[in-house]
Amino acid sequence: MELAHANRVATMGQLTATIAHEVNQPVAATATRAQAALRWLDREPPDLEEVRLALAGIVQDAHRAAGVIGRIRDLIRKSAPKEDRLEINEAIREVIELTRGEAAKNCVTVRLELADGLPFVRGDRIQLQQVILNLVINAVEAMSAISDGSRELLVATRASDGVLVEVRDSGPGFAPGALDHIFDSFYTTKPNGLGLGLSICRSIIEAHDGQMRAAANEPRGAVFAFVLPAKPDGTGATERSVQVRKA
Repeated sequence: MELAHANRVATMGQLTATIAHEVNQPVAATATRAQAALRWLDREPPDLEEVRLALAGIVQDAHRAAGVIGRIRDLIRKSAPKEDRLEINEAIREVIELTRGEAAKNCVTVRLELADGLPFVRGDRIQLQQVILNLVINAVEAMSAISDGSRELLVATRASDGVLVEVRDSGPGFAPGALDHIFDSFYTTKPNGLGLGLSICRSIIEAHDGQMRAAANEPRGAVFAFVLPAKPDGTGATERSVQVRKA
């Protein structure tokens, strides 16, 4: 749990600049709309309909900023793991919202292929989002190193003996022999990496009774996938803790 939390905080630290931009956009839009509303009020007679539209836009922008901040706070907060009944596509979309600035900064095109009608899974939403966040950031970093060809990231879900989540990139792929050690603790190909991110991800998935794997993507790149058992029979959240096993 301690390592997982430290890994989340470190990963979010990498996104500071792009997240600040994500928050600044609705804040700036709020100021612009407020100035417009004041101008409409100063007219003779005041254009109350335009003021109403401006105020509605301010509310929308405020909710957008609050949503970004709330997702950040959830991810960096240290709390006991718990098991919720959750919809995996919604959890993925929240992560993509947080990382789209980082993807754009690195000229990465993000595509979602999220299957409709998937069964619910049971697990800790923050821990599962941590796995998705790690995989997305790793893919973006890998593709930032290539100088030719397109940079494409695909996040897909489908039903497959449970719920399958795939993260595919068009980066340089794996070095020879790397696949045999990719989930080992302290194994890393990054100059400043600790080699704990993927190990923690696998531990989280296994603690949720799932499986995680990696393979080469075709024609180039890497694909990471995990399967979680479907739990369609529950009707609400429970408080049973999910313990992260040692990798």
